[in-house]
Amino acid sequence: MKRLSVLGSTGSIGEQTLDVVSLHPDAFDVVALAAGKSIVRLAEQVKRFRPELVSVGSEDGARQLRERVGPELDIRVGAPGLEAVATHPADLVMAALVGAVGLAPTLAAIRAGRDVALANKEVMVMAGALVRREVSARGTSLLPVDSEHSAIFQALSGQRVEDVSRLILTCSGGPFRDAEAWPAERLARARREEALDHPNWKMGDKITIDSASLMNKGLEVIEARWLFDVPPERIDVVVHPQSIVHSLVEYRDTSVMAQVGLPDMRVPIAVALAHPDRLSLEIPRLDLAAVSRLDFEEPDRERFPNLGFAYQALEGSEAAPAVLNAANEVAVAGFLAGKIPFGAIARTNGAVLEEHLGTCRGSRVEGLEDVLEADRWGRARARAALGLGDQSVTAGESA
Repeated sequence: MKRLSVLGSTGSIGEQTLDVVSLHPDAFDVVALAAGKSIVRLAEQVKRFRPELVSVGSEDGARQLRERVGPELDIRVGAPGLEAVATHPADLVMAALVGAVGLAPTLAAIRAGRDVALANKEVMVMAGALVRREVSARGTSLLPVDSEHSAIFQALSGQRVEDVSRLILTCSGGPFRDAEAWPAERLARARREEALDHPNWKMGDKITIDSASLMNKGLEVIEARWLFDVPPERIDVVVHPQSIVHSLVEYRDTSVMAQVGLPDMRVPIAVALAHPDRLSLEIPRLDLAAVSRLDFEEPDRERFPNLGFAYQALEGSEAAPAVLNAANEVAVAGFLAGKIPFGAIARTNGAVLEEHLGTCRGSRVEGLEDVLEADRWGRARARAALGLGDQSVTAGESA
């Protein structure tokens, strides 16, 4: 039986993780859970899975939880609580916290020798170089949970990384894929409701806007570079509107391996939880005849410059991805608040990244504080560039 800790147990990925675990109660023992403010939901999870340790965001939350589950449970609070869950004796830590708050506990889990199923995008976007070095030093495993990176992980199974020619990430293209309907001039003036009208998915506002600007795919390029230790010039992106092929790996003999299936996050979650085994899942199966056709096209980097900025950040410095991510979070928040036009998101990202690379090109990240400082700097420069006050977005909102 595999001992499992879950960071972010009441979020979407955390709840789906526990759904998968529920289908295989003899395979997993949930030993620790961490949540923020969703005390009622966490109490339900505690009663169902009986963990040894739980973390919540505040002392008031801890009091409410004790009232619901009794005084015997070991309940920790805040950042020390997250670290306690991350380092609790376990075979696998599901890192499903949202935003920068997931950085420190994920690093703590790795340093404690825990294998990590990684669903927190910011960990590798902001601190990929640092995390990669820690994983190598500790000999632990990072198991990707994002659907695209899980697809690559599966396509690499049993193969040698030195035989890889390219990693190919797929993306839907978002609501503005049609260049005739959305030429650059109209795209720059796109309204909030238009950018949030994704053709395939219902997601949170931030990730939906990132999908509309292709920044989400740029962030995934950064993740892939560090997850698989493949240089950025060997990572490509292709638009695939059906979202059936989740990503591909091309080998030097020109063979291309793809992971294909209906989109359902329980699949990559189950892959990470059970590795190297497979779990049965009660979900719909792919009917290729019903799908009928699969389309692919090159992304339009002129209309969507954010994708190119991700490559520039990877080539520029180890801190540059954190700067780019921070600038983008400020700009997206400004757009969602109606303070800036859609086109200002990419302009701001490019300007802040260029300023950073003008003084810090080639710099190395030595520790977590360097990453957090890059995040703070990127946010401050983006706010200044957009004329937004200091309260427009904070690092806490990304966490």
